[in-house]
Amino acid sequence: MSNADTLVILDFETTGLSPDMGDRAIEIGAVLIENGKVTDRFQELMNPGQRISGFIEDFTGISNAMLKDAPPCAEVMQRFAHFIGDYNLVAHNASFDKRFLDAELKRISRNYAGQFACSMLLARRIFQHAPNHKLGTLVEYVNIPTDGVFHRALYDSEMTAKVWLAMLEQIQENHNIQTIPFELVQKLTKTPAKSVQRLLSSWS
Repeated sequence: MSNADTLVILDFETTGLSPDMGDRAIEIGAVLIENGKVTDRFQELMNPGQRISGFIEDFTGISNAMLKDAPPCAEVMQRFAHFIGDYNLVAHNASFDKRFLDAELKRISRNYAGQFACSMLLARRIFQHAPNHKLGTLVEYVNIPTDGVFHRALYDSEMTAKVWLAMLEQIQENHNIQTIPFELVQKLTKTPAKSVQRLLSSWS
């Protein structure tokens, strides 16, 4: 059974909100966590074959000039598919990133074997008293030092990884569950907040 401390945490920057509306990925960042430690990183810009809006340039800090000489999405996604291998996957607001991962991999006839979990949904169960569950808020809530800019893919994935590991540590400390299976995390993300303590108590 795979564990929740060994997986790939990823983040996309994109031209918009929906691949179904023609939006494309413009950057992918990811970290590989093995046994609770970051052991590898992946970060590449990719040319989506279309200009990005001024809003996206301002939001991400990625300009059309930066993307002009970037490799095409297909080339980058081939490398990223190799990077993620068979690992399980995590993203903050995973429904967004999963849509783009699925859409970009479908274009190159690639797939992945791992399962997805959402760090934002887990945070709503584990950090119930946080002011909100945006990534930046959670980073501050668990006192993680910051020295980068949010909305760049690798930085966001690294911050998500730190929040993720902090949540696993809290589960371990509060419920005496030394090894946390990925299956438990998936169950937690679908469990009503009021029932989380009961699930964790029964698991331990």
